[in-house]
Amino acid sequence: MDVKGLDFLESGDKNLHADGKSRGLIFAVSAPSGTGKTTLCNMLAREFGDIKPSVSYTTRAKRQGEEDGVSYYFINDAEFDRMIEKEEFIEWANVFGKRYGTAYKSLSQAEHNPLSDILLEIDVQGVEKLIKIFGGWDAGEEDKLITVFIAPPSFKELADRLQKRGDTAPAEFKKRLSVARDEIEKSAIYDYIITNDDLAAAYLKLKSVLIAERCKNPQRIRKR
Repeated sequence: MDVKGLDFLESGDKNLHADGKSRGLIFAVSAPSGTGKTTLCNMLAREFGDIKPSVSYTTRAKRQGEEDGVSYYFINDAEFDRMIEKEEFIEWANVFGKRYGTAYKSLSQAEHNPLSDILLEIDVQGVEKLIKIFGGWDAGEEDKLITVFIAPPSFKELADRLQKRGDTAPAEFKKRLSVARDEIEKSAIYDYIITNDDLAAAYLKLKSVLIAERCKNPQRIRKR
């Protein structure tokens, strides 16, 4: 068998996932509130040290155990307004009265190792905008964006999880359920959908997505 065509696997080209090196993919993960997105993303970042979590900006207050610059960049409304005015956000959204934004520099390889993949926790509104920026599933070999939606086992299970938190006023609880229903309805735009009915099983699927995407042939020829 002539394997000359596979020489690129041993060429030392560090842009190729096929040789175990990263080449700057963006893994965007979304989920309704209470579905376990943050837990799953934290597990992925701990196991795979070469995927770098992107840190978003928010105007909400820090919660117990959160760190500025690690969980989020916690800023006030005036600073958030300044960043909007200077067009520093790829996307931003108002979520339950607080604003969240993804800055261009958060996805810039200048902020990370040039060969690192980036892990991005983002809502459905943000993914819709990122798809417009980076292209959808048929964008071609330069497509860098991989989108994953974490779904609850059922809408009832999601409502039960939110109630058990005990930190949501009735009006906000109702609003979160309404938003979650809308987000689930829009999940068709994602490359992958993972149901989190068992944390270990859901994590296995999430890291399988990462591994599979890194093993894709970057020189594949697409048939039109």
